[in-house]
Amino acid sequence: MSGATTLSIEALQSRVEAIFAKGGLNAIQAAALSRVIVAGERDACKSHGVYRIEGALRTVKAGKVKPDAVPQLVPQEASAIVRVNAMGGFANPAFELGLPHLVEKAKTHGIAAMAVNDCTHFSALWPEVEALTQNGLAGIVMCPSYATVAPAGGTKPLLGTNPFAFGWPRPGTNPYVFDFATSVAARGEIELYRRAGKPLPEGWAIDADGNPTTDPEAALAGAMLTFGGHKGSAIGTMIELLAGIMIGDLTSPEVLDFLGTTTLAPFHGELIIAFSPEAFSAGRKGDPFARAEVLFEAIVGQGARLPSQRRFAARGKSTSEGITLNEAEVAQLDRLLELGLDAIA
Repeated sequence: MSGATTLSIEALQSRVEAIFAKGGLNAIQAAALSRVIVAGERDACKSHGVYRIEGALRTVKAGKVKPDAVPQLVPQEASAIVRVNAMGGFANPAFELGLPHLVEKAKTHGIAAMAVNDCTHFSALWPEVEALTQNGLAGIVMCPSYATVAPAGGTKPLLGTNPFAFGWPRPGTNPYVFDFATSVAARGEIELYRRAGKPLPEGWAIDADGNPTTDPEAALAGAMLTFGGHKGSAIGTMIELLAGIMIGDLTSPEVLDFLGTTTLAPFHGELIIAFSPEAFSAGRKGDPFARAEVLFEAIVGQGARLPSQRRFAARGKSTSEGITLNEAEVAQLDRLLELGLDAIA
């Protein structure tokens, strides 16, 4: 690969942290953001890798996120709810702050939930559910976005891409994890098609007049479609209700009103629900983890693939061989490290 550079996971983490520090982020914000970006590159999820750095810094430069924020736990006495105020910063350090408290409450009560409020979100959700599975918990994570998706039968953006993730712990091996947008594709995927000059697959989007389009530019100016038609639309609406209205935070239309643009990372809340399989199955026959393995083996035995297997394979390769970035990606990292926010239009 001409001009490609291979870095260890640790080396890329240090470089990305340095870029965020140059952009004015404090150590808490820079470290947490860098971890999820490097995790994206490590797992070959390019739409959530170093490509996302520029958008995060653009949001800082626009004054729509606080780069020096220190997230705060909000006391919730005698409750299975953990609440963290991101204090206008990014979601990732707020999640990291609340995680041990969520784990403790889930193991005590069998189920617990964490609401993260007043945060900017730009990363995938699988790092959150994987963090739960690493503690022996199953979990569901969801959040709204900004209004870029038309509801089923609609012609204008109203819902967000509204990602939804689930994780189940598998002792001794990688967890069962899925993470998907309730739109046909993540908005970042459409942006990558635009940058590559490639047409979108049919059925991904409509233009500003509500007509089907495969032009990424027209799609970004119009609306994305939900996966599965009315099914994805209903799940997307559920996420607006649970991870927006229920936790007292913004819905996707309100996020767009607040930002005034889709070029910045969205500002809203996030809902994380953790379950203890042992607590729920207590008193019933069979070990829940062993029974789950029977199900997974039956799926694989039919020739089907469990979700995230490609990602876990890429993780193993990156861990042993490093992460390879192309020439343009390396040049952009160098430019951001040299100029900081001055590199952002």
